[in-house]
Amino acid sequence: MKLSHRSLLKLFGYLLISLAAWYLGYFAAAHVPQNAISIDALQEIVKKPVLRAPAPKRQKCDHWSPCPPENFAYRILSGAGKQRRAKICFEDEQLISEWNYDIGSGINIAIVNYKTGKLRSTNFFEMWRRDQSREMMNFIRNAPVGSLILMATHDDGSTRLKNDTKKLVEELGSKEIKNIKFRSSWVFIAAKGFKLPDNIEKEKINHSDQKKNRYKGWPAEIQIEGCIPRNLI
Repeated sequence: MKLSHRSLLKLFGYLLISLAAWYLGYFAAAHVPQNAISIDALQEIVKKPVLRAPAPKRQKCDHWSPCPPENFAYRILSGAGKQRRAKICFEDEQLISEWNYDIGSGINIAIVNYKTGKLRSTNFFEMWRRDQSREMMNFIRNAPVGSLILMATHDDGSTRLKNDTKKLVEELGSKEIKNIKFRSSWVFIAAKGFKLPDNIEKEKINHSDQKKNRYKGWPAEIQIEGCIPRNLI
């Protein structure tokens, strides 16, 4: 079969390209050092760097953002259901948690020395099986002036809570203690003998509602957190 002039030119071009490719390969094999950068290494170099955000730094009491200098950090979480115990954190120390002995059903209280930021004492007061309203009132009254008082319910904190004890908590600044009901989730922080700033979160309550409860028979837990300046007294 006779090839056309154009076909001959194409064939010649293919041969020329093949010869050039063979020669370049031979030249590279003969003259490029074996320890030269590999293709894989070159690919790694040209890869775009992966930018990773640094892991967020954990803050005291698991706050999202740090407290300003010369401030105490606090976080109070009510109990919920049968298993979720109340938690009170102050300056990253768990004053009350599921690992403490002084924790239980009713109203859990931690008393902190405001000047030092150190724990004075903790206790819990049963309000369903036993009447410990009087003991709770005495515990609060015995807290020295210059104390921070942090409170959180677990299970029921209202059934046997007497009005005189409610009045004492009201005198500390509570607006919700008079409204507490069966199995209400309630948290509160107060100062004895001095005043906390108006702009910090001091109290929250969540009532049991069979139509809205997160847990069977119990409302969802609630929490407050914030920062307390160290120069209030």
